[in-house]
Amino acid sequence: MIEIGSVYEGTVSSVMSFGAFVKIADGQSGLVHISEIADGYVENINEFVKKGDSVKVRVIKIDDNGRISLSMKSKPEKKKKTVLPKPSPRPDSYDWSARKTEELSFEDKLSKFRLESEEINRDRKRRMESKRSGGYSRKGNYSY
Repeated sequence: MIEIGSVYEGTVSSVMSFGAFVKIADGQSGLVHISEIADGYVENINEFVKKGDSVKVRVIKIDDNGRISLSMKSKPEKKKKTVLPKPSPRPDSYDWSARKTEELSFEDKLSKFRLESEEINRDRKRRMESKRSGGYSRKGNYSY
């Protein structure tokens, strides 16, 4: 019985523009879609497989009609999670922790939020204006 996740040695029975049909265990066959042929982009499937080739495939799906979807892509390795240190908050940034929020009324929180938002937007606007100027004057006063 064919199970999802199992790896089989199969034979390519036909190659189409959209994928390759591969005969696997028990005389059954499945489709390796062109997107499952290789890890990178596959423009021409004939550069990767030919009729009669022996290929290693992994069962990735079996639909309700019994059609088998296969993959020739290399099995993704489990990546180690990289734990990044949390960025230290800016000294003037608002602390949203429960302890702090209980001390402030809603109006105070809203007022503080508005002030910080205005500061952030003002800083963004200044950065964008300095990027746009590009070191020359827009008024036509060019120095050579």
